[in-house]
Amino acid sequence: MMGNAAHLFLPLFARFSLSPHFFQVDRFLHAMRLHDDQLNDISARFQAEMKKGLSAESNAAAAVKMLPTHVRSTPDGSEKGQFMALDFGGSKFKVLQVKVREGMGIRKGGVEMDEKTYRIPKELLTGRGTELLDHVAESLKDFLHERNISLEKKHPLAFTFSFPCEQTALNRGLLLSWSKNFRARGLQGKDVVQVLRDSIDRTGGMDMEVLAMVNDTVATMMTCGFDDQYCQAGLIIGTGTNACYMEELRHVDLVEGDEGRMCVNTEWGAFGDDGALDDFITEFDRDVDAASNNPGKQIFEKMISGMYLGELVRLVVLKMAKVGKLFDGRVSDALRTKGKITTAHVAAMEEYKNGLKNTRTILEELDLSPSDDDCIAVQHISTIVSFRSSNLVAAGLAAILTRIKHNRNRRALRITVGVDGTVYKTHPQYPKRLHKVVRRLLPDCHVRFALSDSGSSKGAALVTAVAQRLASRKRQTLSSFKLSQEQLQLVKARMRAGLEAGLKSKGPSAIKMLPSFVYHTPDGTENGKYLALDLGGTNFRAMLVNFKKSLQQNVRLYHKIYTIPLEIMQGTGEELFDHLAQCIGDFLDYMGMKNARLPAGFTFSFPCEQTAIDTGTLVSWTKGFKATNCEGHDVVSMLREAIKRRNEFELDIAAVVNDTVGTMMSCAYEDPQCEIGLIAGTGTNVCYMEEMLKMCVNTEWGGLGDDGSLDDIITPYDTEVDQNSVNPGKQRFEKLTSGMYLGEIVRQVLLDLTRGGLLFRGHVTETLKTPGIFQTKYLSQIESDRLALLQVRSILQQLGLNSNCDDSIIVKEVCGAVSRRAAQLCGAGMAAVVDKIRENRGLDHLNITVGVDGALYKLHPHFSGVLQKTTKALAPRCDVTFLPSEEGSGKGAALITAVARKKKEI
Repeated sequence: MMGNAAHLFLPLFARFSLSPHFFQVDRFLHAMRLHDDQLNDISARFQAEMKKGLSAESNAAAAVKMLPTHVRSTPDGSEKGQFMALDFGGSKFKVLQVKVREGMGIRKGGVEMDEKTYRIPKELLTGRGTELLDHVAESLKDFLHERNISLEKKHPLAFTFSFPCEQTALNRGLLLSWSKNFRARGLQGKDVVQVLRDSIDRTGGMDMEVLAMVNDTVATMMTCGFDDQYCQAGLIIGTGTNACYMEELRHVDLVEGDEGRMCVNTEWGAFGDDGALDDFITEFDRDVDAASNNPGKQIFEKMISGMYLGELVRLVVLKMAKVGKLFDGRVSDALRTKGKITTAHVAAMEEYKNGLKNTRTILEELDLSPSDDDCIAVQHISTIVSFRSSNLVAAGLAAILTRIKHNRNRRALRITVGVDGTVYKTHPQYPKRLHKVVRRLLPDCHVRFALSDSGSSKGAALVTAVAQRLASRKRQTLSSFKLSQEQLQLVKARMRAGLEAGLKSKGPSAIKMLPSFVYHTPDGTENGKYLALDLGGTNFRAMLVNFKKSLQQNVRLYHKIYTIPLEIMQGTGEELFDHLAQCIGDFLDYMGMKNARLPAGFTFSFPCEQTAIDTGTLVSWTKGFKATNCEGHDVVSMLREAIKRRNEFELDIAAVVNDTVGTMMSCAYEDPQCEIGLIAGTGTNVCYMEEMLKMCVNTEWGGLGDDGSLDDIITPYDTEVDQNSVNPGKQRFEKLTSGMYLGEIVRQVLLDLTRGGLLFRGHVTETLKTPGIFQTKYLSQIESDRLALLQVRSILQQLGLNSNCDDSIIVKEVCGAVSRRAAQLCGAGMAAVVDKIRENRGLDHLNITVGVDGALYKLHPHFSGVLQKTTKALAPRCDVTFLPSEEGSGKGAALITAVARKKKEI
């Protein structure tokens, strides 16, 4: 009985006329007929070998090397441009020009290839390696001349090199060993890309940038990935055999980094070199191996690939003839000669209709006189040998696809395998057999096989295109933060429209334009002692301000700073205001003034609707505060009630002031032309003296864009920061410009660049994944002109980010791009404010001073300069002086209280 599996091996003719020879072949080659349980066993062994090759500890001893290729992504459809390509892997090589047409894009087949094949003289195969690559470089130059391609222009070059290499970068690979009859001297252990560059330089007269070196298997995956986004594996079954696939980077020990994927070149031909397949190796496999150029090496390849299939069939036929089971025991000299049966003969013998006829012709050419039974038997030998090959490939592929499925934690997997190679392309039955067995071994995987239409050259060009895309991605990432003059003019116009809308609107508007009930700036005659209370961020400041009439010492200040714990910031309103009352009591104790009923000004740096100087209803929390039962309530009343509950002291809270208004008043005390206040710190805001209301207006300009008016300049990084904030969709302008968010925008960019393999060698640390870890103060430090790259690296190291010089340069560029945009946006907003004041007053030219406070403005090395320059460029008819506030909004709150009391007295 043959059983069901044996029936699969029957040629069509033989199924109707089984000869005794047929059964003899079956018995003779029993060890080559592999059943599913054996294939699953082989697959499990290969999975174990893959794991060994990926591990840093066991890689040196592993037979399957699992070489990282530094190819981190398959084509995404945005690649474009023109590339030169070299395809080097056999006795001939190709030079190509590959054009990815910019007008069509990758998904519409916009690829053109022009190629020429060059022979390699036999003496170069075993000569000096440098002479071999000089020949390649000269052929490249010949192609450029012949096709009239510019020699002056710099050309990106893709290099397909189909020999085992250890790659330390996409464009650097050390040759591990030659195969396929190549024995060129002096290249083993050398960087083949550098040797090629040297040869190109020696040849002269062309400018080539070798961007990528890829194995033909990887190039096949990339070629098929061009048309199919599910293509995540490549397979070669030709003269040699190999497979590659996209592995999770966290499992590739030999490369730093743990985010994203990298293509791994398995070099699976060496599976079994360590004895892992000894119980599946037949005497014929051992004979093939012993007679090869590399005994004991590439065992799996010798059981599978086109270089050996014909020879395996010859050895089986020879043995059966010798023992009298074929040709009546007659053996010809031709049958005894190595290489006389080729893989092309194997394919011909298995043709659907002409297989037996072809078998007879082939045997007769070997000086044999086969009977019909001999032809059936030899055809059956050929079938068993080639079927074993496809079964072994299926087992290896099943191991790879199972690993991908487990890596991605999928119950089912949809995947495409890109395939190339003469055996797969020319053998009539091979593809169908392979597909059928793979699907049988992996019933829960939807596997599609895509034949590579353009060989590995197109794929190599695409690897280069992807490399170029990744490099340009860095440029694009940075350029997404660059604002043109036209864009800044638009921001200015939108800010102006927002200011006007806020003044006119009784309903909600993005820019609130809240009246402050501060009608006058100080005139210098203010005197007396005032308590100033300042809540605007994570600190609360209590300050005693003493205004004296003496010009020599007109202001004396005493203050104390108290921290607001996060649980208070985000607890209940009562807890927050009780905490403030406790801090005030402590300060009055400290000053020995608990029994004095002092007039107080309360700087409260959050949007408030004011109906009088001493009432302020909180509109909404910002800057990370979200204490409950506060929004919609008068903050002065809440503070008064907390002081009453404490019952230790009394205060006359005469004014509630926004910090921006306080800053303007503080600077106006020094400079009477100061009629604008700007905060550029944790948050950002502007106030100014508005003609229409005859008072200072607190714009709350941080809300610009809440209506979508800034969507055209908002990047995906800004969106990520906004969505993870305590108030998504609110304060969009503030989230582009203020210290609370700039560091987080930088972190999002660094995270994205790292995941894309452009930074920190793709290694995403837990630190980099931690929101808020990259504080804005680091931007100020990193962007300092006095800071060397070594110091930048030191700062990054403190954050757990091990960087090289290139990383430090990129981080500095990212910080610069984010902070520059913030300063430009503030400048555009300021230009809108000063131009509005000028036009309100009907002036051709305006001289005005802006009082400024905030760590971003004061401490960042470039922010103030960029802001001033942008304001000047966008409001050329205004001379704007920026005056940093010495004592900030606390002194301003005291001044507002003093001005308000003076007005009452009058």
